[in-house]
Amino acid sequence: MRRNILPGLPLSLGVTLFYVGLIVVLPLAALVFKTGSLGFEDYWRVVSSPRALASYRVTVSSAFGATIFNLFFGLALAWVLTRYRFPGRRLLDAIVDLPFALPTAVAGISLTALFAPNGWFGSLLSQIGIKVAYTPLGIAIAMCFTSLPFIVRTVQPVLEDLDPALEEAAQSLGGSDWEIFRKVILPLLTPALLAGVSLSFARCLGEFGAIIFIAGNQPMSTEITSLLIFIRLEEYDYVAAAAIASVLLLAAFVMLAVTNWLQARALRYTVRN
Repeated sequence: MRRNILPGLPLSLGVTLFYVGLIVVLPLAALVFKTGSLGFEDYWRVVSSPRALASYRVTVSSAFGATIFNLFFGLALAWVLTRYRFPGRRLLDAIVDLPFALPTAVAGISLTALFAPNGWFGSLLSQIGIKVAYTPLGIAIAMCFTSLPFIVRTVQPVLEDLDPALEEAAQSLGGSDWEIFRKVILPLLTPALLAGVSLSFARCLGEFGAIIFIAGNQPMSTEITSLLIFIRLEEYDYVAAAAIASVLLLAAFVMLAVTNWLQARALRYTVRN
């Protein structure tokens, strides 16, 4: 008699599918159903209104800038936590997870207090003509704060598991530090970096609590798409809220599909070489 590799597979699979259907599929289906009640012309009118387009621009541009910053800073932070031992390392490692545990509204209030014109950092930056709070720059900083752990925590385990013999072999062949990183380490890190970047960008697109306090929420200027959806809900315009939300949903699906394709290519390249 052939036994299942996983004991209780039918039960565990059934519970998993039920949970996924209840928590993930059902809300998405409700969103699609609500959006489908609009005709194409009405749907296009809602999602392509000047205010909606401005919110897309602010959200995507801020999320892109925050993700690029986190790509380099998160990689550097993961490298330091993995390769070096220094006093306070465990504390720094724990602080990386702070955005996961801290309510996003608290993070938004704290960032606003720090970067406001009379705040600790804002007062110094204002002396050189840089305004952070109530600008797109403030939105990007809030996104950086909430999404940084995704890159650090996806890259850090890969760095810890890298075989030191690979770097030693490259050094014995006369490779410089930059050549070793670019030709040996970076190809192995690429799938993890892509996963971290996609998660970070997706978190930035959907962030709400940490942004509304520091953004200023000015329509056509510093209003993010999540806030516009919330405003439409407060106006009881549920169909318009669902239509705008569907744009973010479609953008997230496209981004994840492209990321998975790039990850698959990176893995094939790594295995081949």
